[in-house]
Amino acid sequence: MAVPILAPHPAAPAAVRVPGHRTRLFALPEMRWAAAALVLFLLGLAAQLAGAPSWSWWGLYLICYVAGGWEPGLAGLQALREKTLDVDLLMVVAAIGAAGIGQIADGALLIVIFATSGALEALATARTEDSVRGLLDLAPETATRVGADGADETVAVADLEVSDVVLVRPGERIAADATVIGGGSEVDQATITGEPLPVDKTTGDEVFAGTLNGTGTLRIRVDRRAQDSVVARIATLVEQAAATKAHTQLFIEKVEQRYSLGMVAVTIAVFVIPLLAGDSVQRALLRAMTFMIVASPCAVVLATMPPLLAAIANAGRHGVLAKSAVVMEQLGSVDRVVFDKTGTLTRGTPELAEIHSVDTAFTDDEILRLAAAVEHPSEHPLAAAVVRAARTRGLDLPVVDEFTAHPGKGVSAGVSGQRVGVGSIAALTHGRDDLATTVSDIQARGCTAVVVTSDTRPIGVLALSDRLRAEAEIAVDAAARVTGGAPVLLTGDNAATAARLAEQVGIPDVRADLLPEGKVEAIRALQADGAKVAMVGDGINDAPALAAAHSGIAMGGAGSDLTLQTADAVVVRDDLTTVPAVIALSRRARRVVVANLIIAATFISILVLWDLLGTLPLPLGVAGHEGSTVIVGLNGLRLLRDAAWRRAVRTGRP
Repeated sequence: MAVPILAPHPAAPAAVRVPGHRTRLFALPEMRWAAAALVLFLLGLAAQLAGAPSWSWWGLYLICYVAGGWEPGLAGLQALREKTLDVDLLMVVAAIGAAGIGQIADGALLIVIFATSGALEALATARTEDSVRGLLDLAPETATRVGADGADETVAVADLEVSDVVLVRPGERIAADATVIGGGSEVDQATITGEPLPVDKTTGDEVFAGTLNGTGTLRIRVDRRAQDSVVARIATLVEQAAATKAHTQLFIEKVEQRYSLGMVAVTIAVFVIPLLAGDSVQRALLRAMTFMIVASPCAVVLATMPPLLAAIANAGRHGVLAKSAVVMEQLGSVDRVVFDKTGTLTRGTPELAEIHSVDTAFTDDEILRLAAAVEHPSEHPLAAAVVRAARTRGLDLPVVDEFTAHPGKGVSAGVSGQRVGVGSIAALTHGRDDLATTVSDIQARGCTAVVVTSDTRPIGVLALSDRLRAEAEIAVDAAARVTGGAPVLLTGDNAATAARLAEQVGIPDVRADLLPEGKVEAIRALQADGAKVAMVGDGINDAPALAAAHSGIAMGGAGSDLTLQTADAVVVRDDLTTVPAVIALSRRARRVVVANLIIAATFISILVLWDLLGTLPLPLGVAGHEGSTVIVGLNGLRLLRDAAWRRAVRTGRP
């Protein structure tokens, strides 16, 4: 059942959008019809098992047929008008045939399966549309434009023109991609670049729409209109990639056309040829209906779905949510895993890594105590890391006075009769050459250097870094073993930091300083070389790459709404080692599917040949058909066991 994907509207400005909302479960008609079909089926089954009059449960089953079958039936008829035979129509016909020979419960179950599948597809598509619209809410709807006479005026972001001057106050979101022409501040641009720490912005620096200004005031000159901004391009990239993947199918669905045409043709022949040879209409019809039942792909459908659904349920119990059977099947074909850095391989929060004293009068603990006291009133993420480190060491923080924030430079305050400053190297070192080596070494290791001064005299340098996940190295090694391909690191962070982290976890291929479109280009380059890529990420800036990849996997703990909706699978418990485990589980599910298809094909072939070359009693045909269905179903359900997950985990270990 194809569901339209939200189409991009290039002509519409990014600020003009549908107010953000989240599609509710039963807001979609597909969900309501599928739910109704399921309820009716269960009521009919209960009535049948309870020994109720046959007319009662037959009536419930027939209404179930209508509720769950009218949409695929209509879609199939429309496909016939275009000279194609849809498997949904074939399933509806098979279900009607089952009812025609008294097996109405089997037909109703088939209807429920297909209605539920279509409803889940519609829900997933609607949620993605909501998230893409919500992404555009990152940029504010209005901005403060500075006129030629210096007067401020509030205007819609959609009305901003290139070269307009905009005033951005502390705590506001930046309205457009622009260049700073005045003021200074720190800007949190993790939504665009994935950098874990706010970036100091001063005159001449570039800023992006949708990023969050810090404590300073900025005057910016607009470089691009709203519809051309980076955040708008992210939304477009997600839409385009989602549309490309919209028609992805299960393996068995790829051969449905030939099978459907062949089955219909043979069914007609089985009915017509005996008639021409003088057989009675009743006998010919019975033989044709028997053929339709034994040749119907019920066992083939169940050969595919139970293993994949069992794998989905098993993965879900262990912290990975795969959104569909298609997703679970595709994960098993991945041969390269691409990791984002911040929030994926790392926790996305800074921590104090080192303290370097440059004044013998101050110990490491004294430098940290003074820095934490000054940073305590600040809301900067680096400040929180410094204060957290001081509390971990059990240091008492002195009371400060005259706290002052210096946007883009740092903070300062009076502490025990001295003026202590904490901030950027350029603002506080005053050209001290003796600090150059220390700072260079810190930056070469991928850390952020923060200088601590006492009465403008540097006394120490703090090295802060993003915290690596404890399981990152194990997960990367397991991913390489499971897929047989070298992992790749894609990040918007700088090359030095990326290289240092890649060396720690064992990733040989590193691509840094990437904006969202750069990540998409890297994914497509890998795909052009024949790789089937799984992208693992967490931020909004990762969403286009997740959508473009063969399989997108989001880290659920820190993942944005757009990322979680765009991804094919979500790591709910934030354990990176579950990524290679779910890939290994998917590969096993694919092997079970192949075994089930062989079993189903063998049963179908025997029963069909028996019906065509001899006289297959209808009860025996139904028993054989149902027996093959039960066998492949039970075989697939073996993947529900915890042992299947433990085996998948062991697959990636040396």
